[in-house]
Amino acid sequence: MKLEQTSIPGCFLIFPKVQADKRGRFVKTFHIDWFAEHGLITSFAEEYYSVSKKGVLRGLHFQTPPHEHVKLVSCVKGLALDAIVDLRIGSPTCGRFETFQISAETANMLYIAHGIAHGFYALTDDVIMKYKVTSVYKPDSDCGIKWNSAGIPWPDTAPIVSERDDGFLTLSAYDSPFSFGE
Repeated sequence: MKLEQTSIPGCFLIFPKVQADKRGRFVKTFHIDWFAEHGLITSFAEEYYSVSKKGVLRGLHFQTPPHEHVKLVSCVKGLALDAIVDLRIGSPTCGRFETFQISAETANMLYIAHGIAHGFYALTDDVIMKYKVTSVYKPDSDCGIKWNSAGIPWPDTAPIVSERDDGFLTLSAYDSPFSFGE
């Protein structure tokens, strides 16, 4: 595996080794010793996936304290434009975003620190995104910021979004409970 720091502290792109032959491909997405060796969290509490058709935008989501979580996101089918927004007060990148193409073809993954909003746009049909998170889903801590309020250059100005996602507060109106370095 290869690790690359993103512009947002605590967030990393991870490139697993892809083994391919005439049968197909094999990708190891998690190895506890490798994660620990690189100072990454190794205790995940839940894992789930979503299936989205082309043009769907999900996000920008996170869980608030005391149930905030680190996420490990990968795309196991298709291609997605993935985005993160730093919500941590005191962070040198607070309020800034970064985008990445995450795909089944490259098998790259995104490790997202707590206090970071996350979302993605499905660039192909039937995009399957897989998430590992370090805390169990808590409805009272489930939150987000409006998808079009952080300056992210999404490929579509009128994506398919849920009512919930369209109703979140804007980034500028959101009072963040997250602090950098905690």
